Amino acid sequence: MRMSNDPPHRRPWSGLAVSNPKNADIGILGIPYDGAASFRKGAAQAPARIRAQTPHVAPFTERGVSLAGLRVYDAGDVLCGDGSVTACDWQELTKRSSVMVQEILPLPFLVALGGDHSVTFPVVQQISRVTNGALGYLHIDAHLDLMNAFEGLRHSHACTARRVLELPNVAPEHAAFLGIRSWLDEEIAFLEAHPAIHVEAAATLANDGVAAVLERTLPFFHNVDAVYVTVDIDALDPAYAPGTGTPEAGGLSTRDLLHILESMFKLLPVRALDIVEVCPRLDPSDITTFAAIKLLYEAFGWIHARQGRSNGTSE
Repeated sequence: MRMSNDPPHRRPWSGLAVSNPKNADIGILGIPYDGAASFRKGAAQAPARIRAQTPHVAPFTERGVSLAGLRVYDAGDVLCGDGSVTACDWQELTKRSSVMVQEILPLPFLVALGGDHSVTFPVVQQISRVTNGALGYLHIDAHLDLMNAFEGLRHSHACTARRVLELPNVAPEHAAFLGIRSWLDEEIAFLEAHPAIHVEAAATLANDGVAAVLERTLPFFHNVDAVYVTVDIDALDPAYAPGTGTPEAGGLSTRDLLHILESMFKLLPVRALDIVEVCPRLDPSDITTFAAIKLLYEAFGWIHARQGRSNGTSE
């Protein structure tokens, strides 16, 4: 009988996956939908591609902290009646996403994998419903996504943040947008009408530095009960994430984004994270897929450390 020489982590989610959600630390849900993308589609392929590459990543953070003992439950993908997500209309996708989110919400932390950015809304909606007080919303993206409708669709990926800000416990004073470098007239008007919203352009971040941006941004999340973080991978400069449908030059470096997320996770009650708009068919050498995995595994480490502190232990 041939013996495998594969390392122990050569399994889904680097061997951290558990088959039973009971007592899991993190729940993962894929939403492979790109029906609301306004330009190049293909983000529906991202959850499968991200999962497929995780056996090739060691279960450690970049600082050498082991993720051993972290229990990750992958609930699979939101699917429609024909066994795919491509046949979903928006209402059905929202309904099915909401049901699956509810199933894993009892877990301490939730990760959603898009899909285009429209898939953020049903996830935030469910997080909002279980958050007793204010829910903070951190939107890291090249785009504001504040259109009321785009190309005739109110659920377009260009409208995500607008829909989120209509939720009853997501107030403008607890919303922040980082990495922005694409603007539309209607979005500018919306920001002028809601001056409490905090926006940091990518150019400002480059000029002032991450530390200054964090100092200005963190106060917007004081006195919230939970924070939802959405990362559109096009927040990264195309040099770091070429595989995305609507790239914008002049974006963040992977290092700066990791710095931002680390501070947010360590200082704020982050309840859920999504990563959206990875487009494998446009992704040479899986550069963008592996950028997304790096963000995920570092988030795993921050959650693992948080849980260790809550149990009276340290890393």
